Amino acid sequence: MSGVDHLHELFGLPAVDFQHASGETPVQAADAAAWRISVDPYDDDSEMTWEEAFKAFLETVDPAGVRALIVGQWGEAYEVKSSYAIDLIIAAADRLTSLEAVFIGDMTSEENEISWIEQSDVTALLNAFPGLLELGVRGGTDLVFSPSKHERLRSLTIETGGLPVGVIRGILDSELPALERLDLWLGVSAYGGDADVADLAPLLSGTRFPRLTHLGLRNSEVQNEIAAAVASAPVVAQLRVLDLSNGTMGDEGAAALLDGQPLTHLEKLDLYHHFMTEPMERRIVQALEPHGVRVDVSERETPWGNRGIDGRYTSVSE
Repeated sequence: MSGVDHLHELFGLPAVDFQHASGETPVQAADAAAWRISVDPYDDDSEMTWEEAFKAFLETVDPAGVRALIVGQWGEAYEVKSSYAIDLIIAAADRLTSLEAVFIGDMTSEENEISWIEQSDVTALLNAFPGLLELGVRGGTDLVFSPSKHERLRSLTIETGGLPVGVIRGILDSELPALERLDLWLGVSAYGGDADVADLAPLLSGTRFPRLTHLGLRNSEVQNEIAAAVASAPVVAQLRVLDLSNGTMGDEGAAALLDGQPLTHLEKLDLYHHFMTEPMERRIVQALEPHGVRVDVSERETPWGNRGIDGRYTSVSE
């Protein structure tokens, strides 16, 4: 199964590694980059902690101008929870007065498998930064999303190999009136993904987030069942982008989408990494692309041995 890459951008800004050991003044202005702060716990030549790297960042880059912050490795992240880095960011809230986007856990599988990343209650960031517009998280282990109220958050992304149902319930019990984009990587039961389609009912009803236009229910081992539920879900009428990629979607799920409510109002239907047959690929593309819908059916996978359900597998799990 493929891993995940480092972010190339966040909040429309290019991701730039803060070179905390170089001692050089960054070329980029504080507001022109999404600053990634990361330490390598396996580098024998560097003994700098994430706390020390973050302190150096605040002393080198004008914190009042920083708009986007990416937290990479904060140490041995399979043992140390993300609250370590989150608490340090919150402690600097009075200096990070322009912060609008944060991503916690930007690690590749070579650095730390997604299921090994020890997360925490990320809603502490929402409470500390009322101006936050975008929040992203990678890793579902010990992840908590407490029911929250935030007036400005527009984008929420949770990337996991297995998303705990408690996180989904916390999101759906939150008041996020400005939310336009919700991207959930649901994952597999073997790595903590214990939600079922019924748990998504409040979201699919279309009543929770009235401004939602981009919905991702991705990377799921029950992608066909999700597609069947989405096919008649009221929320679809308000969407511009529907993303069901990276999961175990087969002809069953695609047929449910075609037999359900019209999808011709969408700008994009993303079915990347799927198990549809070539005839079904053509059928769904021919049904929607003449109406201006961009349909991604790339990366057709082949069932493999005893993996997943009937040999089907999600893009990311461990």
